[in-house]
Parts: sequence; structure tokens; C-alpha cells
Amino acid sequence: MKQTFFILLLITSAGLTSAQTIIPSPEKFLGYQIGEQFTRHADVVRYFETVADASDMVTYSTYGKTNERRPLTYAVISSEENLKNIESIRHNNLKNIDVAKDSPAPEVAIVWLSYNVHGNEASSTEAAMQTLYTLITEKKDWLQNTVIIMDPCVNPDGRDRYVNWYNQTKATPYNIDQNATEHNEPWPGGRPNHYLFDLNRDWAWATQVETQQRLKIYNQWMPHIHVDFHEQGINEPYYFAPAAEPFHEIITPWQRDFQTQIGKNHANYFDKEGWLYFTRERFDLLYPSYGDTYPTFMGAIGMTYEQAGHGRAGLGIQTDEGYVLTLKDRATHHTTTGLSTIEIASQNAAKLNEEFRNFFTPSASTYKSYVLQGNQDKINSLIELLEMHDIRYGFTSDSSIKGFDFTTTKMTNFKASNALIVSTNQPKGAMVTVLFEPKTKVSDPLTYDITAWGIPYAYGLDAIASKTLITPDADQNKSQITNTTSPDGAGYIAKWNSLKDAAFMADLLKQGIKVRFSEKDFTNSTENFKKGSLIISKSDNRTITNYDDILVRIANTHGRKIYPAASGFAKTGVDFGSPEVKLINNQKIAILKGDYTSSLSYGELWHFFEQTLKFPITSIDTDYFKNIDLSTYDVLILPNGYYSSYLNTKALDKLKSWIAAGGKVIAIGNAVASFVDKEGFDLKKNKPDEKDKDSLGNLIAYDQRERESVKNFVTGTVFKTKVDASHPMAFGYGDHYFSLKLGADSYKLLQKGYNIAYIDTPEAISGFAGEDALDGLQNSLVIGEARIGKGNIIYMVDNPMFRSFWENGKLFLVNAIFFTNSNKFRI
Repeated sequence: MKQTFFILLLITSAGLTSAQTIIPSPEKFLGYQIGEQFTRHADVVRYFETVADASDMVTYSTYGKTNERRPLTYAVISSEENLKNIESIRHNNLKNIDVAKDSPAPEVAIVWLSYNVHGNEASSTEAAMQTLYTLITEKKDWLQNTVIIMDPCVNPDGRDRYVNWYNQTKATPYNIDQNATEHNEPWPGGRPNHYLFDLNRDWAWATQVETQQRLKIYNQWMPHIHVDFHEQGINEPYYFAPAAEPFHEIITPWQRDFQTQIGKNHANYFDKEGWLYFTRERFDLLYPSYGDTYPTFMGAIGMTYEQAGHGRAGLGIQTDEGYVLTLKDRATHHTTTGLSTIEIASQNAAKLNEEFRNFFTPSASTYKSYVLQGNQDKINSLIELLEMHDIRYGFTSDSSIKGFDFTTTKMTNFKASNALIVSTNQPKGAMVTVLFEPKTKVSDPLTYDITAWGIPYAYGLDAIASKTLITPDADQNKSQITNTTSPDGAGYIAKWNSLKDAAFMADLLKQGIKVRFSEKDFTNSTENFKKGSLIISKSDNRTITNYDDILVRIANTHGRKIYPAASGFAKTGVDFGSPEVKLINNQKIAILKGDYTSSLSYGELWHFFEQTLKFPITSIDTDYFKNIDLSTYDVLILPNGYYSSYLNTKALDKLKSWIAAGGKVIAIGNAVASFVDKEGFDLKKNKPDEKDKDSLGNLIAYDQRERESVKNFVTGTVFKTKVDASHPMAFGYGDHYFSLKLGADSYKLLQKGYNIAYIDTPEAISGFAGEDALDGLQNSLVIGEARIGKGNIIYMVDNPMFRSFWENGKLFLVNAIFFTNSNKFRI
């Protein structure tokens, strides 16, 4: 009897142990089938944690947190044996990058699957759970020579914004009518992250915390294949590789060919099920900051997969073609392509490693070295970007280097002493070529995104591209700035050149320190100071206890050098008390948001003020903006948007009265169009001579209409503008500025106002511009100021905050807020 009881106990214990290690399906864990509901991010995390605890083929880790404190996570999936040796596999793969020819070639393929980078393209995270389960229960053989890194949700904040809204809004049962509330998201939608950035455009620029934290892990793994799962309009079925032209010229024939092999493998599965798909259309491989292009330029096979659906589709929607598209369908399709990708990677693991290693052999780029000089703050900002991408750099002591000059666009000799050197002769050399190239080669102007992004232009640095490999031979001179108090003097002076200076000024204002700026050059003691230099005087701050100590502490915190002034009497130029030395108002800033406003543009500004300038703003929604009293604000910023119908005659009159009383409007991008031909705003469209196109239009073949239209395109193109450096808005700039123009809109030079930056004879320095668009940009405004009564309106035709990567344009915005029309001071 005792023996029988012992045997039963053993059997029961074994059953309990087995039950504890059973891997739950998504349906079993969630309580519903994939596609029946949208899963909250927290439940997705719990499912992955549960599977990792139950399986020896999965590890699950957190690599960071979002702005809203949701975890950023990734799973590593492979055979039990591979996971035991996972660090060895990872290190051996990194030897491929350094082209360690004496090391054995690894034969384990590494595939990275990224889901839900756009929050309201939510079917892919559902697919991630199903893909994980299927892999470790049905497709274990593929894991013998394959490691899968799975990020189930790149954008948790955006996903939960969408999912929470949908779950609160949908009908039960769900309504398939396209007009139903559940198919029409409110502003700003679930696509972007917390700061309303499109994370799929942030890979190269890494402005967002999600990207910054992800890149650390990405560079530790360097996968051979990377897939970014997306959704598109409800009437397009499914898109997968191969991609469309243009391909960047750095992409290898192998990368192009293997995309096709992967696409054909997907097609076999889709054809068998009768699912529609398309390839080689729309989604090109040129702009470097996407989830397909960035990995491609880092040696991987980078691909975008696009399922019909997007934020409109919900749990099910009637398409224009008459069928109902369901979340179940969408998740199934993404699961299929994910598994198909892993299958073909497993079948070609050795070849993937071989070609991955070949990619990192010394670059055949035309230019071997990029040499950069300029303001040290801008150099340091660039270094921060390079380090995020594990791109190597150094400094040179050479006195002169010959190469292509980014500013003059000619060959020249460059004074290179202590210049930053970034060469293409390094593992990430292909990415260096892409990011720094003076002019992108565009095989087809019908691109999905911008066609220019050159780092020297974006960061406002003098640079040359040299065909000679320059070996760094000097260390950067990093002198620590430590200021000390000078209480017996008249005050302190700080120079004005960069965003670091702007953040310093903003902090002073927040701390109650009064600051002035000079509208004229001057010399105090033996130091020369240019226009825009900050003056923090004892006279202005005499009521502040320990003013010197507070100032020095803030300056040291920001790494700003402040120059003690024994006297306010200038050696040359203006004295501290001159009318040309203006007090800076502690501006109260409002920013418009909501319907009619580009969520991306608003997000760029929101992020800039909170994370870079660290200066308070008040966001005001379009729902109630027209009813508020603007008199409590000094500045109103209108982000890029479409306000023509919103700013009707009554609203414009109210705005104009507020400006005339001393207010300031800053209109960015398409917001400028709202003031065209409106009385008192001094703004008119450029209208080049119209050609008789009617008869020509009738002769253009149907399938050539789109291509003919490129004559009017400006597709994210760099133009050199002339700058009135004497205007306060241009302080910190020279006589020219390279502007990233996102479209062909053209405005006449202001007749009564100030043309601060403008194009006289248009030339596309980098990127594509059609011939008719170029004609229309002759003598066109880029940045201008019009005075209205005691106030002013600033026109910023080209958005300097675009995706937060055009670093050199941001100081224009700060100058516009604090320096322009500075006669009004609010106590």
C-alpha cells in the first residue's frame, strides 16, 4: 500500500512539473484568439515573460523604457543549445564586422523582427505573439542554425494610445462601416510615440529615447536580416520585398538579390492561400533613417512588410472592394511572412554569414575621409551621434587637406588643424558614406521620402570630402570649463553660437536672472564679442542674493564660458547700457495643437522645448483656441499645418489685433500659407510665368502623368540661402545657411519686412528638384519677419525642426522667440 501511494505521488509530482512547463498558446493565455481583440501592451509583455519562463528556447529582456515608462523589450529565440552559447554566437558575428579573416566563418543566421513601430499599425504585435508560439512548438528545426531577435512592440506608447482608444470606442459586435467612429481616430492618432515622432524615420538621427536605447542592442547583435512590420491603407493587400527603386548605390547586388529570394518564398505561401500581394512598388531604399534602409546600410537584408489595415481597420472593416478585412486576417498574414523569413534564413545561414562579412570589407567609396570643422558644440553634437552608431572618428593635426568643399561645392584646400575626421575605411564605412555624401545619387526621383540629408549641412559645419584616406593623429582638446565669480565687476558676457548657449540662456531666465543681448559687435577688455552675445549685468540683477554664485553654477552646469567684465565700458562698440543692448523677455510661449495641425510638427516643437531648451510652453488646442485671451502670451507658434479654413476672417482679425498690441506669431512650414494675400501680413505667393500647358497635358500618356509631375517636385532638397547676418534672428549664423526644403512652395520676398534668409538663384546643392520647381524658387523667401504695429510675425517657410535632425536650423527658432522685435518687455 505504501509502495502504491509512493508511485502515485511520483506520477502526480511529474504531472505537476510537466504542467508547470507547458508553453501556453496566445489564445490560452489571453483568453481569446489572436485577432479577436487588441491586446494591451502590458499583456503582451506578460505573455512573452510567461513563454520565456516556460521554454529553454526563449530569453526575454528589457532594454529600456519609453517616455511614459512602458518597458521596451526583446526576446532572443533559438535552440536550447544555441542559447547556452549565445554570447559566443554574438561575438563571432561581430567578428564578421571587423572582417577577422583568421576566425572561422559563423554559420548561424541572425534575424531581427521589429513589430509595431507605428502604434496604430497594431496587427503586427498580435502576430508577434503567434509567431513566437509557432516557432518554439512547430518550427524548432529552423532554430538549430538561426537566432531570432524579436521586438514585439517598438512603440508601446503609440500602441496603447491607439488600443486604449479603440477598446473604449468600438461597438460590440464591431462595426464594419467605414464611417463608424471606431474607424476614425482623433488627433493625433496612435501612429507616433509620446512626443509624436515617427519612430520609423528616426533610426539614423536617434532623437528619441526608444531609438537611442534600441540602437545599443542593435549594435551588440548586428543582424543579417531585419524586418519592419507595418500596415498601409485598407484597400492595398500586402506588400513585401523586393523593394522599389531607387536603391541607394551602396546596396550590394547580393542584398538586392536575396530580397527577391525572400519575396518569392513569401509568394509561395500567399499564392497557396489565394492572398493578394505586390512587390517593387512605392517603398524604396534610399533615405537612411528607416527600419529597412538603416539595417541595409549596416550590412543586413533590411525589409518593410506592409499589411492592409492601419488605424482605420479596427477589428474588421468593409473595404472599397466589398470584402471585410479583419484583424485575424492581418495578424495571420504578418505571422506568415515572419515565419517565411526565418525559414529562408535557416536555409541560407552560411551564405548570409559569408555575404554579411563581405559587406564589411574596406569600402570602395569615392571619398575616403570626411573632414569637419566648426563650432565645438556642433562638433560635440555630431560626435554624440557617431558614438550612438558605433562609428569611429578621430582628429588630425594636418595643416591643409584637399577635397570637395561642401560650402563652395568645389575642390579646395581646407585648413584642417584639429579637424574631426570620419573615414569610410572602418566597419561602418558604408553608413559613413550614406550619411556624409555631398550629393545623393537618385536613380529615380519618384521617391518615398527626402533625397538629401548631408551631415555637414544638417549640423552647420565646414567640411570637405577627400579621396585620400586620412589617418587621425591627434586627440580632441577637451578643456574643462570652470568659471569663477567676479563680484567686483560690472557683470559677465557669454558668446552666442549654438543650442548649448540657448539652453544656458533659457536656464538663466527660468532662474530669474535678467539677461541682455547685444545687437552690435563690441570689444570688452581684450575679448571680441559678436552680435547676439549675452550680457548678464550686476545692475540688472542687484536684487538677487548671491547672483554671482547662481550665475557661475548655471554656467558650469551647461559648460558655458562666461567672461567677467570689470567695466560696462566697451573698448570698441556698445557699452552695457546702450540702447542696442536689449533686455531679453522671459517669454510666455503658446503653441497650437490639435486638428488642422501636423501632429509631427507639433511633436517636434514639444520635444525641443522639453528635452533640448528645457523652457516651458503652453499647448493650446484648436478646439478652444479661438475663445482664449491671447494677451497673457508673448509668442504664439503655429506648427506646420493646414489652417486656411480654420483661421477665418474673424480669427485672423483677432490675431492681427493681438500682434499689433505687441504679440509675436511664428508660422512654420505650411502654416505660412494662411497669411498669403491677407491685408497687413506682407506675404504673397511667387507666381512664375505660366506656360501654356493645356495642349501639352493632353499629349502626355496616362502612365506618364506621375513621372511628368516630377518637374514640379522638391523632394527634401538642400538649398544654399543668403542670410542677413545683421538681423537678430540670424545671430550666431554667417552670411549663408543651407536649408532643407521639403516642397516647392515659393513666396515673394517681403516688400516692407525683413528678408532674413532667401534664395536668389536656386541651385539644388543636394537632393532632387524638378526644373519647373527650380524656376519657381527664383528670389523666394525662406525666413522673414513682418512688423504689425508693436508686434511681428515670423515666416519660416522651411521647417528647421523637421524630424529634429536639422541641427543647424534650430537656433533660428530660438532667435525668433527671444531676439526679434525685442522692444517690448513684459514685467
